[in-house]
Amino acid sequence: SVMGRRDVKSSRDILILADCLAENVDYGSARMIVLPGGRFGTENLGKSDIVKEQCREFAKDKYVAAVCAAPSILASLGLTNRATVHPDFKGQMGDVEVLDESVVVDGNIITGQGLGATIPFALTLVEIMVGKEKADQIKDAICYKG
Repeated sequence: SVMGRRDVKSSRDILILADCLAENVDYGSARMIVLPGGRFGTENLGKSDIVKEQCREFAKDKYVAAVCAAPSILASLGLTNRATVHPDFKGQMGDVEVLDESVVVDGNIITGQGLGATIPFALTLVEIMVGKEKADQIKDAICYKG
């Protein structure tokens, strides 16, 4: 959680108990940081100095992924040249080339367009982290035809 507390309400009023606070995470052993989307969640992530700092650090030699509205954070940090984003946030992408695709991979930056893109987005992350064979196994197991 970037909210200074572990209990966080989603945009649909679902109470979620985060595992820990962002300031208590050991980022050194992680290989990827993933920013979830949503209008209010993205606003909160974008206000977090920890999130911005870690995105910058991960972009140097690890992976940074963001979905829905959250790619706008990566654009504001100048971390990508090409991305996809929820259509409502295209105007917040600055000079980034915005593609109308479910998933865009720009080097070590991965972006997903929105809720409808979460399966191909997640499968892309799995492929990057553990390989195409594992991603294909999961795709078959969940009967995803896309």
